[in-house]
Amino acid sequence: MTQHSERSGMRAIVIEEQGGPEAMRLADIDTPDPGAGEVLVDVDARGVNFIDVYQRSGAYSVPTPFTPGVEAAGRVAAVGPGVTEFAAGARVAWAMLPGGYADQAVVPVQRLVPVPDGVTAEQAAATLLQGMTAHYLTHATYAVQPGETVLVHAAAGGTGLLLVQLAKARGATVIGTASTGEKQRLAREAGADEIIDYTTADVAPAVRELTDGQGVAAVYDGVGAGTFEASLASLRMRGVLALFGQAGGAVPPVDPQRLNTAGSVYLTRPSLAHYVATRAELLERAADVFGLVESGRLEVRVGGRYALSEAARAHEDLAARRTTGKLLLT
Repeated sequence: MTQHSERSGMRAIVIEEQGGPEAMRLADIDTPDPGAGEVLVDVDARGVNFIDVYQRSGAYSVPTPFTPGVEAAGRVAAVGPGVTEFAAGARVAWAMLPGGYADQAVVPVQRLVPVPDGVTAEQAAATLLQGMTAHYLTHATYAVQPGETVLVHAAAGGTGLLLVQLAKARGATVIGTASTGEKQRLAREAGADEIIDYTTADVAPAVRELTDGQGVAAVYDGVGAGTFEASLASLRMRGVLALFGQAGGAVPPVDPQRLNTAGSVYLTRPSLAHYVATRAELLERAADVFGLVESGRLEVRVGGRYALSEAARAHEDLAARRTTGKLLLT
């Protein structure tokens, strides 16, 4: 077993009880040892995601105490018994496992992915979760076809900017929604063909106007309650509404008959976990995303960098929609 440094303690954000941003406390805790099939990672960068906010606030139930942060990148510091896939010094990243808001974290090998030389730790932590989300949405949930038009809500957000780029790469015309002038500019720079300011325009009628009354092939909606009605009304006949998040609140129960009257449309509530369910699928999707970043075909916009001790401020900024692109704890 590779030994980690002599340092026996590390810093970590600890949540004893779910609640507001102040529930996150920076503490000195013992450095964990990797068990069988696990590695200890020196964490260089951590992505800040809405799921972190949900888990911290209690919107998602999580056993306490816990260290939040489900996306991070760094280098292997030590390997546990039986680990052969990674050695000390290997550059790695992971998503969908807690513990990232710390100096070091123990991660099962099955959930780790290699980071190529041409991708920085910041880029890896900024793209793995949202990049794989945008990838499965545009490549699998509704595989965008050349010449189709799709709608992306919150097009200047972390996932939104990646969705716009990946949909464009597959040959789509992309309509995005965004509020401020700055957010609209960012969405256009990412490739959005049309932008609807949802604060001043009714989205669904605007979409109909932009599509000669047809509607869009797919709507990628990570907002939820505030956008659901417009999303449903924006679809073409037999279109797909991929409701992949609820940043703006949960959608109330829906009468299935509404899918019929909307034009025999499809409603799905996908989750990344089901699109990286096997090790092979995880490695393939991560490699695709990192390959796009490495080649420059997928640009990652880091909207804010915070110290580990500033995690509460990062959560406040994200929840208040004060940010664009991806937030990192570095």
